[in-house]
Amino acid sequence: MRQVTGLTSTYSSDEFGICSALYELGGMVVMHDASGCNSTYTTHDEPRWYDMDSMIYISAISETEAILGDDDKLIDDLIETAQELHPKFIALVGAPIPYMIGTDLEAIVQIVSRRTGIPGFAFAANGMHDYTVGVSMALEQIVRAYADRGTDETIVKAYTDLKSDGCIINIIGATPLDFSLNGSVASVQRWIENHKMKNGVCLSMGCSLKDIRMAGKAQVNLVVSAVGLAAAKVLRERFGTPYVVGTPFGEMFSESLADMVRNAAVSSENCIAYQMTEFHGNRMPGRNGMMQRAGTDTKKHLVIIGESVCCASLAAAIEMEYGIKVHVLCPLDTGSELLQPEDTYAPEEDDLMRLLETYDGVIADPLYRPLIHDGQEFYPLPHEAFSGRMYDSVNPNLIAVKLTMPGRPGESYPFIV
Repeated sequence: MRQVTGLTSTYSSDEFGICSALYELGGMVVMHDASGCNSTYTTHDEPRWYDMDSMIYISAISETEAILGDDDKLIDDLIETAQELHPKFIALVGAPIPYMIGTDLEAIVQIVSRRTGIPGFAFAANGMHDYTVGVSMALEQIVRAYADRGTDETIVKAYTDLKSDGCIINIIGATPLDFSLNGSVASVQRWIENHKMKNGVCLSMGCSLKDIRMAGKAQVNLVVSAVGLAAAKVLRERFGTPYVVGTPFGEMFSESLADMVRNAAVSSENCIAYQMTEFHGNRMPGRNGMMQRAGTDTKKHLVIIGESVCCASLAAAIEMEYGIKVHVLCPLDTGSELLQPEDTYAPEEDDLMRLLETYDGVIADPLYRPLIHDGQEFYPLPHEAFSGRMYDSVNPNLIAVKLTMPGRPGESYPFIV
């Protein structure tokens, strides 16, 4: 049967992606869904839940309300709660039930905002897409609503001081669903500083709405996962800020990525770092160029399953350091522009099983192990959006560190759980 997952897990849904993107921004986020769905998000997909407060709620829609409709109850509950908590904004998030019964989320939010004076957002999630759709939707709307060059004199002065010392880099698309709480985001920020650049806003971990108001001050936006591309395009349209797509994995690729970020600051050209890119007539190597330059071991063929930007960046890092050909199988919603011609969008479990047969080794979340064929090497690399917090204690931080590969004497493979 198509569109059925029988052997592996499923990715976090679009509504949970919205919650993850908005978690730290001080808003009241309400999933319009049945009771129990909030606990699924908080216990499986949100590693910050036990250490960081956030106003994430569920409307607990009942069977009777789903059949007969009772928007007044939802409106009253939203108003009462908002007046008690005083959030910076209200976000009403859709789910399968309101999608099927045709709930007008936008109208409800407008009524609540008018009565409370608090800005509101309606997100037409339906639980039928993965988290990348939800995070992308949330970041894009937040950037459209709040991103500016800043008016707060204290913040403006701080960013002006940064600009005088070096270019400011925003990190766009960082959530725990792709970047587990293993120090990866902090490592990206250190990588920026180590290359004599300055950190701007990190959307959306470790930032606030006040920070987002300064997003237009940056010289470059670094899109570290596919979920940040839509927001980066909004910032490009509004402020002319170029974006560079890539995650700084490995030693060699992270160095190449830093060069591309600096070049983008000068040229104002967008680029996808793991693809062939031109800056003022100079071709910089993407994954094909990296293979030609490394050129050592082309017999072994690996494949990585997961989110497009992170996986393609990791593929580039492995190819650049070891010359091992690596493809990407992406089961998640992603723009075709983010994949190489040799990479494949494969949303169905049946497609993955068929495509995996041609590879010597597979790098993927441990819950993909049932799809591995006899004789294939499997290198587990946990992905929070797929297996939740099950493997947090062994999820490696691969930012700007040397990648060690299997089959080489004296070297250990960092992905093995």
